[in-house]
Amino acid sequence: MPDLFSIEILWPPVLWALLIMPVLVWIYTRRLRGRPARGLSRWLQWGLHGPFALIVTGLMLLILAIARPQAVVLTPMREATVMLAMDTSGSMRADDVKPSRIDAARAQAGRFVLAKPARLRVGLVTIAGTAALAQAPTDQRDDLLKALEHLPLQYGSALGSGILISLEALLPGSGIDAQKIINQASDGPARKREQGQSLPSPAQTPASSAAVDGRSKAIVLLTDGQGNLGPELLEMARLAAQHRVRIYTVGVGTKEGAVVQVQGRSMRVRLEEDALQEVARITSGEYFRAGSAEELHQVYDRLGTRLRFEKRGVTEVSGLVALLGMLLALLGSMISLYRFGRIV
Repeated sequence: MPDLFSIEILWPPVLWALLIMPVLVWIYTRRLRGRPARGLSRWLQWGLHGPFALIVTGLMLLILAIARPQAVVLTPMREATVMLAMDTSGSMRADDVKPSRIDAARAQAGRFVLAKPARLRVGLVTIAGTAALAQAPTDQRDDLLKALEHLPLQYGSALGSGILISLEALLPGSGIDAQKIINQASDGPARKREQGQSLPSPAQTPASSAAVDGRSKAIVLLTDGQGNLGPELLEMARLAAQHRVRIYTVGVGTKEGAVVQVQGRSMRVRLEEDALQEVARITSGEYFRAGSAEELHQVYDRLGTRLRFEKRGVTEVSGLVALLGMLLALLGSMISLYRFGRIV
């Protein structure tokens, strides 16, 4: 669909021909002198002057078409990819979202996969003490559903690693070395300082030298926001932003949380939103909160409208404008012939 606010004219001098339109209007009004038109209702006046207005509008569009207008046209991407990064840490067994956070997330992710457009490729990354690629991006729904069936809960929550593994799968030509960055992060700041080194920032990683454009890629991060391992979450969000990969974060849980058993201990796990909101802001994505299974279902519906990737291209729209102009002029002429037996 063309963006009407982006229209440019290749042959502007042709537009001087539009000055003939006031002359046609003057001739038309001169011919109407002496015809009783006052006191007529709006509908009757439209019936009298409408055909002329359609013809004039059609002629104006035909002149505009000769001037060769061009506009930015948005068309769907043939290849778009989304990574579902799902938190499978122990806190996801909390039942503040029924039947549990992980079960609700898995069920709604399955619905999302079944409803996805055929051209959309989807992959799956699981996040616990480390992150792993459970399913490479594919357009095969059965493979995705099979991968969603096996999501065992484990200790730890390396959310930054989840984003990093997702980026590596989304941008194979970017030079992102996920394992190297994870290993460097696991050494810890203290050890780096002892060695006289500093922790790498996204700008220092090899990925930044390969400016791969990820505008047709996105990550959907489903988590309760409690990350405690791996690379720093916001640093990995900045790395995603460098490659124009948007991250849509979905906070699964409630602020009150629920009590779960973790390694023989009882602890209350709550939804932590601040970091998730910041990740969405950094990457120009969006944050959604899902405090119930129904809300999570609504989140996936809203995500479906967000994940429509389009590319922008400048193209000439003269043919479209000329067609519209001919249709209007023809319609006005036919109405005039039918009612008055003449063209205006």
